[in-house]
Amino acid sequence: MAVRERRSEVSGQRFENRDERIEDSDQRSEIGDEGPEIKEKLIAGGNNNPLITNHESRISNQPTSNQPTSNISFLITGVGMVATAFALGKELSNNRYDLVINLGIAGSFDRSIALGEVVEVVEDTFPELGAEDDEIFLPLDQMGFGEVSFKPSPHPIFNVRSVRGITVNKVHGNDASIEKIVHRLDPQVESMEGAAVFYACKQFNTQCLQIRAVSNYVEKRNREAWKIGLAVKNLNTFAADLVEKLIG
Repeated sequence: MAVRERRSEVSGQRFENRDERIEDSDQRSEIGDEGPEIKEKLIAGGNNNPLITNHESRISNQPTSNQPTSNISFLITGVGMVATAFALGKELSNNRYDLVINLGIAGSFDRSIALGEVVEVVEDTFPELGAEDDEIFLPLDQMGFGEVSFKPSPHPIFNVRSVRGITVNKVHGNDASIEKIVHRLDPQVESMEGAAVFYACKQFNTQCLQIRAVSNYVEKRNREAWKIGLAVKNLNTFAADLVEKLIG
């Protein structure tokens, strides 16, 4: 009986600014030595975060689509939960993977997390799915129409901070809305794709995890304070180490 080896996929986002190249770094690896045997991986993400691309000194090729590196595939999903769910759902309908890794940047509500720090999202929630009842928000799960919070698969391989996240259509930039979401869910980070990855993988019974680097604090829009370049550099260093571990 022939057995087809399953692949893995990495989903990640690219930057609009192609000049912001990522060079190799002496940063200490944050990936532990122990972990499950993974044969096929998919790395996926949206369009605004560069993942592993242009890390020429660590990875020989530069994936720009679902192009395999050894037994690793790369998927650029597009920005937002709709594009991510569609792209990942389409990919998982046609291919089997042992592990899906979502890599990207995030905003942080938690000021104890340093800008540029790499974190793992261990719980992610769709905070906008539900209904308003005057001043009260009713989450979809409380209404009996499905889940809104998701978690990654167990995996003892990372030495980074574990955080709670939310996945939004509109990133927060207003003091009143920030106060409301912090009071209701107390998230530490937010992205526009993470929970969609968890959701899609759950539907296909595929292991998954989410790694983010913090590019900014969640506050009134203040682009001068953003550290996207630092976040991307640290994320790519982490991702390159991860890929080497997975294919090693």
